[in-house]
Amino acid sequence: MPGIRSQAVDRLFRAILNLKTIDECYDFFQDICTIKEIQDMTQRLEVAVLLDQGANYQAVSRDVNVSTATISRVSRCLHYGSGGYRTAIDRLKKREAPVESSDGGEGSAK
Repeated sequence: MPGIRSQAVDRLFRAILNLKTIDECYDFFQDICTIKEIQDMTQRLEVAVLLDQGANYQAVSRDVNVSTATISRVSRCLHYGSGGYRTAIDRLKKREAPVESSDGGEGSAK
């Protein structure tokens, strides 16, 4: 993001990276964003996750209740952007993936 880089944005990102729990994230984002801004970011990530899973625009629009223009923008970023969605989605997949137990069954990741 050549036009957005600054010390102030770096500080914002460092503040986010220093949050330790989901509750801290809720507190911080409720203070810094409007509810609509949080909902918009949440919807965009959900769109990216669904597109990554192979969902088509109609299914995404129905499931997330967003316009096809939003889906198209997220899709462009997912495929041709700076890689932010890809990094986030891949890390979420790793964190949410089940771990096989020693008896061959699936257990939960810790």
